[in-house]
Amino acid sequence: MEDEVADVAALARTFFEREVTPHAERFAAQHQVDAETWRAAGAAGLLCVSVPEEYGGGGGSFAHEAAVLWEQGRSGDDALGYAVHSSIVAHYLLAYGSEEQKQRWLPRMAAGELIGAIAMTEPSTGSDLQRIRTTARREGDHYVINGSKTFITNASHAGLVVIVARTGGEGARGISLILAEVEGADGYQRGRVLEKIGQHGQDTRELSFTDLRVPVENLLGEQEGQGFYQLMRQLPQERLAIAISAVGSADLAVELAVAYAKEREAFGAPIATFQHTRFTLAEVSTDVLAGRTFLDYCIGLHLDGRLDAATASRVKYWSTDLQCEVADRCLQIFGGYGYMMEYPIARLYAGARVQKIYGGTNEIMKELISRSL
Repeated sequence: MEDEVADVAALARTFFEREVTPHAERFAAQHQVDAETWRAAGAAGLLCVSVPEEYGGGGGSFAHEAAVLWEQGRSGDDALGYAVHSSIVAHYLLAYGSEEQKQRWLPRMAAGELIGAIAMTEPSTGSDLQRIRTTARREGDHYVINGSKTFITNASHAGLVVIVARTGGEGARGISLILAEVEGADGYQRGRVLEKIGQHGQDTRELSFTDLRVPVENLLGEQEGQGFYQLMRQLPQERLAIAISAVGSADLAVELAVAYAKEREAFGAPIATFQHTRFTLAEVSTDVLAGRTFLDYCIGLHLDGRLDAATASRVKYWSTDLQCEVADRCLQIFGGYGYMMEYPIARLYAGARVQKIYGGTNEIMKELISRSL
């Protein structure tokens, strides 16, 4: 947390307090933030903070990105699909896009005018990306794309979608990433809004493509068949981003539980005076401190270009397990009120569960770690 990074964190904290948290109930009811929320984030300079200034970004490092992700986790509201837009889609474009592609799309993404999504998961394909069935058939100067995707974050607002599609044969070598400008495109359909256990304000839908025509110059990378390897190289940052939000959320859960324990009385005394409550809070606060230390270590590795797939898998699975465990134990301190969605601890608990699933399930993380041993 150098001074400049701390300044970004303070800016992000103020943004979430003013632009997101007060509207949480409405965002949850409509299953998405307002388009104006994205533009406000862009105007505040919070989108694409680690993208170079020449492409409209903040010119910072992943440390600045981490500061925004941390503050979002600490805000208790995950309605804004920030990580997918800024930490994932923008960095696929930055890492593999042509100069023309970067100049064309990144400034608009940084301004919040063009929202990014990545269409990876399919109804019959979860963590096993080599089984992707969506196809992109070359026809002259266009790819003709057919298939369906599910669990797509930012699907309602997205104007730029990274489509994971099969341009060749079976297996990893047949997969490519194709950028599609989808607003008003024939053959592009947004499916039903998905009713989730938690994260109700986050925009999550199904997508389908029926003879969607995309110019061949929208291929990400210099040649077909690189998509799987591009995904694998970017997944460590995605998993680190998930870990940051997980520990931030756990940190907030402890803060809420401590405050409630001091206020709530039972048998004539604050429940914070009971040994069991004190010990629970001592344990979860220690767990979160350990999580922050592990997280800082991994962010340092990533800034130095040394975060490998196994370590990213470790921090993703461990942090999200921690998030769920801490949220559960802190909710217990609230008793029956912890089960009421009007209390932030209930929303933290419900929103935590999916973190062990997306970005690669925690079981897959352990499998990847075991291969490195």
